[in-house]
Amino acid sequence: MAKLKVKGSDETIEVKNVFCIGKNYLDHITEMNIPGLDNSVPETPVIFLKPSTAIETVNNIVTIPKLDGKAISNDLQNEVELVIVVGKDGDDITEENAMEHVYGYAVGIDFTLRDIQTEMKKQGKPWAVAKGFKTSSPVSEVVKAESIKDPQSIFIKLSVNSEEKQSGNTSEMIFSIKHIIHYLSSVFGIREGDVIFTGTPAGVSRLVRGDRVSAEIQNIGKLEVTIG
Repeated sequence: MAKLKVKGSDETIEVKNVFCIGKNYLDHITEMNIPGLDNSVPETPVIFLKPSTAIETVNNIVTIPKLDGKAISNDLQNEVELVIVVGKDGDDITEENAMEHVYGYAVGIDFTLRDIQTEMKKQGKPWAVAKGFKTSSPVSEVVKAESIKDPQSIFIKLSVNSEEKQSGNTSEMIFSIKHIIHYLSSVFGIREGDVIFTGTPAGVSRLVRGDRVSAEIQNIGKLEVTIG
């Protein structure tokens, strides 16, 4: 069972569902403009899920899976994201009451096998392999919600080998934190221990073995991983 550490505490959180929001920053939608695919701005949140094993890493090393000794992809890319950690069960939660269900926040990276994702999209097939593989979603220590004055207005960035690749602000989200919680709770229900990746700004880039990836979110912390 995947567990998250709470900053400044011995407490841990057992991860249940892993929800992810796609296409939640306009600049990322623009940069991912692929001919023949739907590149429009969504009217409702784009949801996909990952297994909890995606969060588990050893020594913060992220690797492309191998099948029968051969790597299944040659295009691993980074996506830095604000992660919401759910602290209270809820169904059909209003936006007005949404923040009552947030335990805290963390830094997450949604690593993506872009070649697999693109091909599966073209074929109209699910792309769970591209997003949900082992080690694909490392998460930092969790900062309690009361420590963050306004999670909808904080800077988010990512660098590769000390070179900045992604930079944005959570104020640029198409769907707000409150709306995401409202939507997920209405469609799926949310439970204590669920984590929600809220989308990434522009600047995704191809990674190779040995790259050092550092993601940081204002007032929350930093997450550093190595590509193995």
